[in-house]
Amino acid sequence: MSTTQSLRMALAGGVFRSKLYRRMALDGPVPRELHRTFPWHAPGDRTQADAIVGNEFVFFGRRFPFGAMPWSVLPPGATLAAALHGFSWLSDLKAMGTDAAKLRARALVIGWILTHRRWSDPAWSPAVLGERLASWLACADFLLDGATGDERARFLEATGRQARHLTRVIGKTSGDGAFLALRGEVACALCLGTVPPGPSLDRLDREIGRQIAADGGHISRDPSVQLRVFRDLLDIRAALAAAQETAPPSLQGAIDRMAPMLRTLRHGDGRLALFQGAKESDRALIDSLLAASRVGAAALSSAPDTGYERLAAGRTLVLVDVGTPPVGGHCAPLAFEMSHGRERIIVNCGAYGGDDARWRAALRSTLAHSTLVVEDANAIDSAWFGRRSIRVSSLRQETGGAVWLEGQHDGYRRRLGVVHHRRLYLADGGSDLRGEDALDGRRGRTFQLRFHLHPDIEAASAPDDSAVTLRTSSGVAWRFFAVGGTVTIEDSTYLGATDQPRKSRQIVVSGATDKQGTRIKWALRQEAGTAV
Repeated sequence: MSTTQSLRMALAGGVFRSKLYRRMALDGPVPRELHRTFPWHAPGDRTQADAIVGNEFVFFGRRFPFGAMPWSVLPPGATLAAALHGFSWLSDLKAMGTDAAKLRARALVIGWILTHRRWSDPAWSPAVLGERLASWLACADFLLDGATGDERARFLEATGRQARHLTRVIGKTSGDGAFLALRGEVACALCLGTVPPGPSLDRLDREIGRQIAADGGHISRDPSVQLRVFRDLLDIRAALAAAQETAPPSLQGAIDRMAPMLRTLRHGDGRLALFQGAKESDRALIDSLLAASRVGAAALSSAPDTGYERLAAGRTLVLVDVGTPPVGGHCAPLAFEMSHGRERIIVNCGAYGGDDARWRAALRSTLAHSTLVVEDANAIDSAWFGRRSIRVSSLRQETGGAVWLEGQHDGYRRRLGVVHHRRLYLADGGSDLRGEDALDGRRGRTFQLRFHLHPDIEAASAPDDSAVTLRTSSGVAWRFFAVGGTVTIEDSTYLGATDQPRKSRQIVVSGATDKQGTRIKWALRQEAGTAV
């Protein structure tokens, strides 16, 4: 964040915390009633509900003490704080449905109202505020069932005050957080009647145009963000239909494009590929959202606007990142993942959802991806005024059920004088994946071609180190060969599902460039008789 932005935020915070702002902008008529509850397209998470009832909070697989009344204690990190203050976990308590869950939910909401009447960051930031309002209004029937008159009045007053603030600041939101804010604003318009829906829908139309590409991908290129924004749009569409309000045509158009793109980014296990900050995510959630979309279009083979290619043959699936890494994204040009049936074989290491900057940086590095690394350096370098540009290109061909993909990037050219070329070939039937990685340019540069393995994959080297045998949990065996470098098996780490690291392994093909150019040819072939 720049110094100017920090100064603006500090000044805005001073204004928002003032009594004058509270009286002039936030105080106003208390909504008399709820017209309806806001739709919520997500199955409940029983693990999270049980944890919250037991005074804990599950955050990317890690448990944090939640306390009987946590709002006076500062959470250890901005990301965790945003998750707590966003209240999306209320739906987990609602799905649980017990009296204990209802009492806990109501106590936490009323406790928040009593301790956060004044503006604070991140609790009152537009994205968090929008998520909280949508969550409260989606669970209002559950929260207010059996509530006292005073509790009901506090709830309605607090939602009205927050809705008025959101309307004033929503224009300051950018990126995928804009959809969270818009979902909250639409929820207030349709469930409380505090604001007319027209301006919200105009803003929604603009954000769809800015953020959703022609092929349906989100500009972040992050599959997890793709899923989250898709869900936001489905909630808004359902709310408009329930209120008999006309939706902008761009809303349905975005849903129609995003559904097949979401399918594109799924592996055979139904979960998401680990590109650009994504976690695997919950298969049941993805299935429910795609069903709710009522869009039956199949996955895309090629998504050039978003920058992904999908190679599928038999039961084998290869997903390749052929796009330009976004600002703040993962440095992983031409990285790929491979699965066979429901089993992942070649993966990227994942992403860190929490607040540890060291883990975040490590998992964004090129080393944490299944691609080629030169001199242990990231494929994108930093310049004085931000990151230098990188050019990534690709070409796809299909012949008789087989698929060829060629790509290249120049991320190492300026600093290290080499350009990376990658060719992939998936044979008809899916039992033979071949690759060729080439470095053209300066000699004497060390390289490592990395193939990170899913933790469930067993890897064993041949006695002469000429090959590596991989075996899946179901017993399917694959054999890896490489020419043009030294093949070894090294330790790796997997954070694809949670922030709890899992030990895994990786195949590494290492060497150095020479003046004639460097070519590493490799193959991954399923052994006969091991198909399931």
